[in-house]
Amino acid sequence: MTDPNLLMIPGPIGLTPQVLAALSTPQRGHLDPVFMKAFSSTLKRLRDVFAAPTAQPFVVSGSGTLAMEMAVANLVQPGDRALVVNSGYFSDRIGKMLELHGATVTHVRAEPGDLPTLDDVERALKSGGFKVLTITHVDTSTGVLAPVQSLAKLAKAHGALVVVDGVCSAGGEALELDVWGVDVAFTASQKALGAPPGLGVLLASPKAMEAWKARTRPVASMYLDFAEWLPIMQAYEAGAPSYFATPAVNLILALDVSLGQLLDESMCQRVARHVSLATAARAAWSALGLTPLTKRPGLAAHTLSALTYPAGVDAGLVKHVAANGVNIAGGLHPAIKATYFRVGHMGSTDAGALLTTIAAVERGLKASGYRFDAGAGVAAAQRALG
Repeated sequence: MTDPNLLMIPGPIGLTPQVLAALSTPQRGHLDPVFMKAFSSTLKRLRDVFAAPTAQPFVVSGSGTLAMEMAVANLVQPGDRALVVNSGYFSDRIGKMLELHGATVTHVRAEPGDLPTLDDVERALKSGGFKVLTITHVDTSTGVLAPVQSLAKLAKAHGALVVVDGVCSAGGEALELDVWGVDVAFTASQKALGAPPGLGVLLASPKAMEAWKARTRPVASMYLDFAEWLPIMQAYEAGAPSYFATPAVNLILALDVSLGQLLDESMCQRVARHVSLATAARAAWSALGLTPLTKRPGLAAHTLSALTYPAGVDAGLVKHVAANGVNIAGGLHPAIKATYFRVGHMGSTDAGALLTTIAAVERGLKASGYRFDAGAGVAAAQRALG
């Protein structure tokens, strides 16, 4: 990763040369045999990435927000009850979408940087009647990692469908749909999957598809309706052309390449690499005296770090780091936006990129007037990486 402006925000992320090459190939039509083969491959590979051999994948032009609303629009209808395990900004977003589609929404909340306990969630579920429980696996706004497997088990015990926002986790965190009992998971192309922005990705279990078919009211959006997209996905997976809306041809070509790279590494090794990088990053932040936004051990994601500004340092740090060739992100959660910053370390990020980023953060801290042992962060990360 030799870009002089190293992209280390929590998405979009830097792309490998092979993915960039696929993106920049001459334009093909959506009926081109090369594209049809790539789309078929993409759909099949997504089942492997999500450990979901029985799921139906959907790949639709749009953002992660589109994939989120696709999940909501097809699963809920007016009068349904939904429980949101709220861990930040994007939990609030899916709650708002659920309300717009007519659901009665209950949030189980914690302060920013924390997560409701399993007991909190179970108490809410015991009130009964929830059709869906939503989990933000990693909330990009706070860096909080939710225990999807444990939460899904609770939801299943109370008859609720499990919807997982995997936008900042899929391809970087362990996520096994079939074994864990997840009914719908969605993500976007531009984060840990390692492709450019522009594609919403969703996988639906057989149970989720049955719930969609059992609706008593039509889906309130033609573009989001499974009924429009299911024949398209089935046709392309079988290697045949079909049409509802023109697919983002080059984006899908690029996604197919990135998924191939991911699976060549293997999901097991991919997750292990993200854990290794996150462990090194945490060692660096600790050595520099930086405090994570996450309130308890075990809550910090492996795809990004969220860190509070130390005393005397403000959002100018982000600009100081950028002046040293690395792009990081400021805060996002509205309640605490000015108090913290975020560093992405996902997808194709390697040890060299992480060390370069830590060094740039050190220089940014120095420019901000913060006192620390120069080189302490880089040295700690190097020790952690072995």
